Amino acid sequence: MMYAIVDIETTGGHASANGITEVAICVHDGERVVKRFETLVNPGREIPVYIRALTGISNEMVAEAPYFKHVAHEIYELLHDKIFVAHNVNFDYSFLKYHLASAGYDLNCNKLCTVRLSRKILPGMLSYSLGKLCAHLSIVNNARHRAAGDAEATATLFTLLLNSDTNKHIPAALKQRSREQVLPSNLPKSDIDRLPYTAGVYYFHDSKGKVIYVGKAVNIKKRVCSHFTGNNSGHQRQEFMKNIHRITFQECGNELMAFIQECIDIKRLWPAYNRSQKNLDFAFGLYTYEDQRGYIRLAVDKRRKYSLPVHTCGSMLEGRNLLLHLVEDHGLCPKLCFIQQNDQPCTSAAGQDCACNGGEEVSDYNTRVIAALKTLKQNLPTFAIRDEGRNDEEHSCILIEEGRFYGMGYVSHYFDVDNYTNLKNILTPYPGNDYIRNLVINYAERHPHKKVMFERAVVAV
Repeated sequence: MMYAIVDIETTGGHASANGITEVAICVHDGERVVKRFETLVNPGREIPVYIRALTGISNEMVAEAPYFKHVAHEIYELLHDKIFVAHNVNFDYSFLKYHLASAGYDLNCNKLCTVRLSRKILPGMLSYSLGKLCAHLSIVNNARHRAAGDAEATATLFTLLLNSDTNKHIPAALKQRSREQVLPSNLPKSDIDRLPYTAGVYYFHDSKGKVIYVGKAVNIKKRVCSHFTGNNSGHQRQEFMKNIHRITFQECGNELMAFIQECIDIKRLWPAYNRSQKNLDFAFGLYTYEDQRGYIRLAVDKRRKYSLPVHTCGSMLEGRNLLLHLVEDHGLCPKLCFIQQNDQPCTSAAGQDCACNGGEEVSDYNTRVIAALKTLKQNLPTFAIRDEGRNDEEHSCILIEEGRFYGMGYVSHYFDVDNYTNLKNILTPYPGNDYIRNLVINYAERHPHKKVMFERAVVAV
């Protein structure tokens, strides 16, 4: 079996927006290095100052070097029929695969990561960076952060790993069914092995244990593994893969529970790599306030961070239509509800005797506003969803109270879900939002047999 031990230097951290400045390949026959290749490469762009300081490769050094397309054929011939080996292999492989594809070559190799192999074959090291490993193992590297020096050091390390692999970790990693070669270099395979084939939520942690991504799945193991397929060369994916050090999970009874738990945890943990669910609340709300004369006024406005609207709306138009119904059904003043915003006479049935002209007592008008809001709240549903649990001994339960998500949890098969007060006491309250509320309401409409209705509570405004 032949191995190509590779190291490259680049102008930046992801292939799609950066060039290669140096490539070194050590061809290894399983016992020793039998061939060496190295070349500087003109990246076709400026090398950043910090990269020049790190590698010592300057713009002047690569000015006369070949462009990658001119050495692509030779590099492909050295790599395509061998096992691709590197320290943090996904970085080097993604760069070379991307730039070879740009030159017309399709690289598809089995891969081995000497970071992952070192963790297994040489456990207990304080650090598995190439520099720290070389220092600990007395591997000489006279050209640190240069492709040839690092490739030679990796080749020496790989020889040591081959000779020390008494538990056959290397053959296991190369098995056709093994997913290990596509895993992030810092992620233990044991974390993958522990994942269940059930619905739930999973969490990616960085080196300090902080959650950097939250996801939900019908099948946790299958979904997590799908994150690591392919060789996307974009910046976000490369950074994402590099920062995954641990995976934890939480099993849920069903997909709906997983959806809700994911949303709750994204809001709670604010992970760096979650984008789509950080701002899913409806943008507008119906607000009340008392003016200088004491009249309660209604207005639709953009949601404010620390205020609680009496009702949420998806758009200004939706909010205006809601206000129109309240005005018509309860005889409210269109001017005090900002439906009529001009200096013309009030268009309400009361005319000159309308509250906006002081023609109606404050207490009388406010009583009608309170009644309108009470009716609005009473028309919002209160119900529970009783569904599959995490095992055969329990059910999951989600409670919507007056149109708002209250909380959720798991109850015994023998628990009386129809008892509203007892149910509230046993469920865990969570902060809700419009996204969760709509998830549950839409699910209830599709599965009415799982819905447990309660009498509408009378809510004081």
